[in-house]
Amino acid sequence: MDLPKLAPVLDLDFRPAVLARRRYEKDAAGGRPIRIAVEQDENTYVFKRTILKDDSSQSLSRNLRFLERDLKFLLWAVGGWRVRIDAPELLVGLLRDYHYRYSWTQLFDAEVMGPTVYGRPFQIEHAEGNAFPEAAHQTISLGRHRGGCRLAIDLGASDIKAYAEQDGKATFAGEFPWDPKPQCDPAYHYQHISNALRTAAATLPRVDCIGVSAAGVYVSNEPRIASLFRGVPKDRFQAEIVPLFHRIQSDFGGVPLVVANDGDVAALAGSMSLGTNRVLGLAFGSSLAVGYVDGNGNITSWLNELAFVPIDYNPRAPADEWSLDRGCGVQYLSQQAVDRLLKPAGIEVPAGMPVPVRLEHVQALMNQGDPRAEKIYRTVGVYLGYALAHYASYYDVGTALIMGRVTTGPGGEIILSVAKEVLTAEFPEISIDLRLPDEASKRVGQAVAAASLPQIV
Repeated sequence: MDLPKLAPVLDLDFRPAVLARRRYEKDAAGGRPIRIAVEQDENTYVFKRTILKDDSSQSLSRNLRFLERDLKFLLWAVGGWRVRIDAPELLVGLLRDYHYRYSWTQLFDAEVMGPTVYGRPFQIEHAEGNAFPEAAHQTISLGRHRGGCRLAIDLGASDIKAYAEQDGKATFAGEFPWDPKPQCDPAYHYQHISNALRTAAATLPRVDCIGVSAAGVYVSNEPRIASLFRGVPKDRFQAEIVPLFHRIQSDFGGVPLVVANDGDVAALAGSMSLGTNRVLGLAFGSSLAVGYVDGNGNITSWLNELAFVPIDYNPRAPADEWSLDRGCGVQYLSQQAVDRLLKPAGIEVPAGMPVPVRLEHVQALMNQGDPRAEKIYRTVGVYLGYALAHYASYYDVGTALIMGRVTTGPGGEIILSVAKEVLTAEFPEISIDLRLPDEASKRVGQAVAAASLPQIV
């Protein structure tokens, strides 16, 4: 595996996925072209690749590894219940019958992409010629609505950010702490969300609409998979969490309500504040939330759940607690990354201290000029630089807006500065404008953008 030119000071074992991909593509130049179709209910996305063309066992192993990691990215970035691959039948068969039958991480992906999100069995098929589908997809115009009395919340793992505005003028912006993940009673989630909304609504003469930014996958304003509700038993999830936002909507008289993935809202916030498109928004919170606004200012039907996408190909990289795959973005670009780097940085904290409080401790040390805290931020900056280069292989990115609690304070500037160093030194051909929002937008920017989601009828 290729070593990074800029090694993260607290993680010398980091092996960027983008460098492995670049090496493989160089070796496969002039090789055999293949096609991958990722199908949703009404959308089909087609991707063209080139693999090693010789039939040696070594090349087969490398091709299988590349195809498996590539499909991993596509499933969590794009999303789909059926994959059709125009490639050697042996290669497709090994992927389908080995990785997606016996590997826990791929079984997890198949369960989420199939029954959980799209309500169908997940499938991988070999297809060539006329059996291979044509690309067909659409973008979604969402947000950028103005006027009226708008209410919004941004649901994070440690707090709920609430926002209210009347005719474009903010009347409330605040945060409400909560701890939703371990809660098994849906009443906990309902009460905290309702309290935040009603507190903000008290500053308005009326409520015309509600926008919600939340981590996870949402279809028709219903959670299909969301870490915020992972403690709720499956039967109660279906009965009480799936219709949760319909209930909230009814509480406020049936006003228009829109729930969107927090990553997409982050990208929308960046596009709106910067006046530009082709924006990849990344929110470094309790997890990694990612969204994308295309060249026309629209979001797509992509899932953009890059928290589950590996950016480190070291086989001993830390495992994601949910999917158990190694090297996933959540361990590198979130509060979990800061927590993981405390020990190598030599910073001791009480065993029972919550992760958000540990982040606050690191931020306080950073404000005091503690070099240990700076090493954490510099390490995260290296992670970001290589991650962005990896993402740029799949997304057309002009601007990357970096948001979230981890980027608050001087540490955020260090993260961006180091990420820029990585891109300049290792990937001069990639041109991405890295931006941080102002301090207020970092904390409530997604809630502000969420307020623009609904259209008032």
